[in-house]
Amino acid sequence: MNDPVQLLIDAGAIPNTPFAPQSRYSGVPLALLQRRPGEPAIPYVRRRFLPAPGTLVLAARHTVVAGDRPDLLGAKYLGDSLLYWRIADANAVIDPNELTDTPGQRVDIALPAGM
Repeated sequence: MNDPVQLLIDAGAIPNTPFAPQSRYSGVPLALLQRRPGEPAIPYVRRRFLPAPGTLVLAARHTVVAGDRPDLLGAKYLGDSLLYWRIADANAVIDPNELTDTPGQRVDIALPAGM
């Protein structure tokens, strides 16, 4: 017998990922960790790999001013405040707040991979 929830997922009626399309984890596969036989498996997100340096196309360069925040840069340059992580990826920054901590710092704004 077919699982009705799985049928809805397969039909596209229910998303097959818990992440929004603008999430840095959208498209990253999920996996299950089976710790002990008979116990429920623990879902987790597989590792997300950053784009290789030099593979992103530079769209702009921003000079940080007082009051800048990563989400504001995402909104200004990428049209969505939730896409700040793309700017962090383009600058090889783990903590996105490092992007705007220092006024005068230059921040690369890259196009999304594949554009």
